[in-house]
Amino acid sequence: MTQEIPAEAGSSQLPRRWGIFLVWFLVLGILGVLGFSLMRAHQGPIGIGDGVPDFILTTFDDEQIAIGDLRGQVVVINFWASWCTPCEHEAAIFEQAYQMYKDRGVVFLGVGYADTEREARAYLEKYGITYPNGPDLGTRISQAFRTHGVPETYIVDPDGHLADVRIGPYATLNEIINAVEGVLGY
Repeated sequence: MTQEIPAEAGSSQLPRRWGIFLVWFLVLGILGVLGFSLMRAHQGPIGIGDGVPDFILTTFDDEQIAIGDLRGQVVVINFWASWCTPCEHEAAIFEQAYQMYKDRGVVFLGVGYADTEREARAYLEKYGITYPNGPDLGTRISQAFRTHGVPETYIVDPDGHLADVRIGPYATLNEIINAVEGVLGY
């Protein structure tokens, strides 16, 4: 004689199976995201010759600057922070370089990393920085460049490819001039 299983007993296992499946799906999804993040973190900064990630910098003056709109020009992107002592040492020479190149098709952009707006604005005022600067809200731009700290500077050629990278501060104006001239000479 076979025993019949009541219909209610078999149907109660179905939601439980779906629950187990859903839990495993979520666990595997979280592990996948973590693995991708770790892989990306170990890649290091973008390299010479790589295309520069698309981004839009909203400046402290509420101007939006899209890197894609700057094709045809050399772009110097400096990641800095008001709390960064080496950034303070290079702030004045970046402004000098900007004044030298602003009429020669070279665009300077400052990206404030992990800073408060009040402190960042005070930093810009203290060093007389006049080229466009904006905060890296949510560190999206620095993550796209895979930066590891500040200061870091990336020089983009007119075709939108990375032409020069400087991890750490520039010590002199001549170092910045040599880097920019090297890209202008393409």
